[in-house]
Amino acid sequence: MLLWQAVATAAVAVVAGFWAGGDAAWSAVLGGTVNLAANAMYGFAYGLMRPTGPGGAVIAAVRAEASKILLVLLLLLAVVVLFRELVLAAFLATFILTALLFRLVLIVRD
Repeated sequence: MLLWQAVATAAVAVVAGFWAGGDAAWSAVLGGTVNLAANAMYGFAYGLMRPTGPGGAVIAAVRAEASKILLVLLLLLAVVVLFRELVLAAFLATFILTALLFRLVLIVRD
């Protein structure tokens, strides 16, 4: 899943770079990185918990999802505040694409 998101991030960054220059490429990279980091956080947080039984697994998943959402909000805020040359279209396009890929990978199995 993270590999698909990384490839999509790189592809959008290349297109954004040709379309609007270096700032757009970096904006796309940051948009994808927000979701990559958040999904890695989800896996890490879920892996730290040792659920026992189905109820424990649900609680662990909810806690991991909460940590993921918190990280997404913090990273989005950090990017918007700190990266003054942000190209919003490239940033949001990559952010949304990688978020949708996360859901798609859950639906499509190898």
